[in-house]
Amino acid sequence: MEFDIVGPEAIIDGRATDAYFDRTETTLRYAERNPHVVAEITADQFPSGDDELLAGVKDVAALLEGRNVDVDAVPSGRLFDGGPVMRIEGDYLEFARLETSILGFLSHASGVATAALDVRRAAPDSAVLSFGARHVHPSIAAMIERSALIAGLDGFSHVAGGEVLGEEAGGTMPHALVISFGRGEQEAAWQAFDEAVGEDVPRVALCDTYSDETDEALRAAAALGDRLDSVRLDTTGSRRGDFRHIVKEVRWTLDAHGRDDVGVFVSGGLGPEDLRALRDVADGFGVGGYISNADPVDFGLDLVEVDGEPAAKRGKLTGAKSVYRTPDGGHHVGLRDRDGPEGAKSLLQPLLRDGAVVDDFEFGIDAAADRAARDADRCAYGAK
Repeated sequence: MEFDIVGPEAIIDGRATDAYFDRTETTLRYAERNPHVVAEITADQFPSGDDELLAGVKDVAALLEGRNVDVDAVPSGRLFDGGPVMRIEGDYLEFARLETSILGFLSHASGVATAALDVRRAAPDSAVLSFGARHVHPSIAAMIERSALIAGLDGFSHVAGGEVLGEEAGGTMPHALVISFGRGEQEAAWQAFDEAVGEDVPRVALCDTYSDETDEALRAAAALGDRLDSVRLDTTGSRRGDFRHIVKEVRWTLDAHGRDDVGVFVSGGLGPEDLRALRDVADGFGVGGYISNADPVDFGLDLVEVDGEPAAKRGKLTGAKSVYRTPDGGHHVGLRDRDGPEGAKSLLQPLLRDGAVVDDFEFGIDAAADRAARDADRCAYGAK
């Protein structure tokens, strides 16, 4: 048996494509046509006031590197709202069959990054971790975690994803660990965890498996003493009732017993509204499905110039364009050969020239996260 996975070789070779691109390539070669084109990747033609966070640019660069094209792109970690996020110029058959993969790289990663930014902005002063890799195909786990980090999340859970990114995965313990020791043996599970894992692993005890959360939190504090960093509440939705009250009660009870040094970490089916409701009573959050199950951004790739002449299908804006961030945090779309608004900064940057990656294009996760934080402040993301 083998996994149903399309491998890197198929993506690079252009076989990870829609069948009609095969037909297109066959037809153009038959007709001896291969125009020099400008193609743009766009979600919305005009700004709508609905910003989204770009991710996935690194994978597109890896796919187009070595091909005879020039590419300009908005760097990952920038907010965009209308107009192109990427412009590709070259002979059409140089990249035609790669459109499916290019759009997939950008669409999925940007949707995940935007959702992660939603939760980041919902609890800006809290620790927020990505716990959603279990909800997606394992072959894209690294994309999920990279997109979450670009949005400014503090960490993630997927081990192999971390290996791809050169980052360390984090995590505590599942209910299965506590259940493996049996009812009434929670202390044995917590103590075994403490004794088994490395000193660099935070001591976070899961405290909702068999009994009341406050009871298990106090028992964990007694069992691990000063070694306990936090308790985690992952209470099943059917047993939550007023979850905010539960979290407040755990916090109160720990404080009343002199354990104000123990943090309270919350997870389980959380979204931005939950974080806003709990951020003043919980110290950190694990967010899963809201991030990993995000809808992809609906990017399209369209030809806007053919052999130097403006061209576009009906309903699309003809001609090569530029996009700008205005001083007030707005977004502006204009023709490439025209000046942008006074004081505006162009968002498109050279990514590839003659198939070679431009040296100063920044792909780093930390730099992208810094861009995302600055743009979110400038554009008042989440406050509109």
